[in-house]
Amino acid sequence: MSLLAKGAAPKRGAQTRRTTRLVGRLWTHHLFLLLATALAVFSLYFTRPYRDVITRLSFSTAYPALILLVITLWIGPWNLLRSKRTPVSSDLRRDIGIWAGILGILHTGIGFCVHLRGRPWLYFVYQRSEGHTFPMRHDIFGFANYTGLVATIILLLLFVTSNDYALRRLGTPKWKQLQRWNYVLFLFTFLHTAAYQTMEKQHAPFVATVALSGAITLLLQAVGYWRRRTNTVSRVQV
Repeated sequence: MSLLAKGAAPKRGAQTRRTTRLVGRLWTHHLFLLLATALAVFSLYFTRPYRDVITRLSFSTAYPALILLVITLWIGPWNLLRSKRTPVSSDLRRDIGIWAGILGILHTGIGFCVHLRGRPWLYFVYQRSEGHTFPMRHDIFGFANYTGLVATIILLLLFVTSNDYALRRLGTPKWKQLQRWNYVLFLFTFLHTAAYQTMEKQHAPFVATVALSGAITLLLQAVGYWRRRTNTVSRVQV
């Protein structure tokens, strides 16, 4: 009986630590992210001049999702600049990514209802009546939607694996390799956003927001890469 008790004690301790960690994340990360996300979405929803609910919802979920995505790419380089170790799986970065995923998936679902309502396939192919020899859309509207589709597939993949279970099942190297697709997600998200901003002739403040967030992301990633290279060379020389 004592042997069973000794074997159960570490399991109870590990379960307690996981529960404590989860509760801490819910209070310190998810509650704040819920409130901040709700404030951003409601602010954009009620200040946009669009007439219908669907277009307002599509717009108001798009930009917060984009900002949350780029923040996940800022955390690693920022820690390097402060000479702070970044763990393989950061709870803060993961939780921000979860909310970016929630908003991104919502935006995709709503976005399919903004144009050509009731005919979502026309986001990707031309109507027969338009007389195109090649049916796949090859205009800027098609480019925006195909880049958005790729971004959504990657987003879903990252979203469903942003948890401890996936980390344990895949192992650290494979899980980390999978999470690096966040950089590809960043690329396709910005191509999608730029294409829609061009089509819609979006107002300057939103164009500037996207351009600035993209520039900061690229700068931080470049500095982070240089810092990692410098640290690697220094360790080799020592």
